[in-house]
Amino acid sequence: MRRILKLLHTIGAIGLTGSMAALLVMTVYAPAPGAGEPSALAEYARYRAAMSGVATYLFFPSLGLTILSGLVSLSLNRAWVDQGWALGKLGVGLLMFEGGLIAIAGAMRKEAELSAQAVRGDVGAGELGAWLDKEPMVLVFLIAISLIAVALGIWRPRAFWK
Repeated sequence: MRRILKLLHTIGAIGLTGSMAALLVMTVYAPAPGAGEPSALAEYARYRAAMSGVATYLFFPSLGLTILSGLVSLSLNRAWVDQGWALGKLGVGLLMFEGGLIAIAGAMRKEAELSAQAVRGDVGAGELGAWLDKEPMVLVFLIAISLIAVALGIWRPRAFWK
């Protein structure tokens, strides 16, 4: 059971970090919302829909798999409960969950929905892109948090949090 949980946790972590890296690259190369030009708005909306798809179908399942397998593993191995590195990983997991809900689910999905509405003419193009300058830094922060979790899982420092 431990090996299966470790495998699931590792697969989830790979998907999680990979999806954030993909979103970071997509954010950097995303087209500008345009100045109300229909073709520029349509391209922006397609790009944002793709980013929302990566978040929905890759990031969130990976996040769920990683957190769930980590919590089950922690509950099955009572010796880890007293280990500081395990509590550190739990804290990092909570940061990832909260950051994912706010930055990935909230902002990216909202931007995808707004861009689709702009293409239909329901909202103005001026409402788009409010979050664009913050997206790369939030993703870099989440990737750093993810790498800290990986380091804690591999290194398992015994000197900390005892």
